[in-house]
Amino acid sequence: MSYWPLLPLILLVAGILYRRKSRQWKREKLLATPLTPEQREALARLVPIVRRLPSLLRQTLEGKINLFLDQVTFHGYHGLEVDDEMRLSIAAQACLLVANSPVWFDTLRTVLIYPSAFYTGHNTHDGLVVHERDSNNAGESWARGPVVLSWDHALQGGLNEEDGHNVVIHEFAHQLDSLTGHINGIPVLRKGQEYEGWEKAMLDAYHSHVGRVESGQRTLIDPYGASNHQEFFAEATVAFFEKSRAMRREEPALYEQLSELLALDPARWP
Repeated sequence: MSYWPLLPLILLVAGILYRRKSRQWKREKLLATPLTPEQREALARLVPIVRRLPSLLRQTLEGKINLFLDQVTFHGYHGLEVDDEMRLSIAAQACLLVANSPVWFDTLRTVLIYPSAFYTGHNTHDGLVVHERDSNNAGESWARGPVVLSWDHALQGGLNEEDGHNVVIHEFAHQLDSLTGHINGIPVLRKGQEYEGWEKAMLDAYHSHVGRVESGQRTLIDPYGASNHQEFFAEATVAFFEKSRAMRREEPALYEQLSELLALDPARWP
């Protein structure tokens, strides 16, 4: 039997397998590559929360930052020139969410950056895009990308790790949420994590949060989280990182679910 007629198909399959293996090798190399001393110095200055991470987790974060920077293209608008420190700051804040998780922003290829708050003209939620504000936006996240950010807000969110405001974490929480195909506050749960426990913790905390906002009481989570379930998930994720000890104390079930989802326990970080 002659295999010559099958040769083009064999070569095609071999080429596909080789490219796939090459991408895997490149990914593994990036994940194993540490940041340079200069990058580490800039990161400690721009995103000080990373200094609290345990040593092994910080190494993992650095590899994921490298993978993110290789995968994502950054575009500046309104005359903004995007430099390496801006890319590093945004990548680090985004990768905090997946620092210890197998989940990845597989479909994201582009981050668009405005100098400050920007106007998009969108005023509805159609299941594909989530806006942090209806008119002058600090951030915007589309299912499967892109993510749009105000640099003023992204910079300040990274610099202040305790104020409960972080537009990068907020928008990338939406990216995690969208991996199911819907932006609804129900992300892809951790293997073994039960939906019933997630739903109860999130809904109980959400309804309590809405009640406090409506009555004008102080809230642990930003009041914007009372808008709907997806915004509550995004703002709760911000609070999980920036007000972790308070969340563990005031909303222990919510903290436990987010800790299991992200495989992180920031309340125990030094």
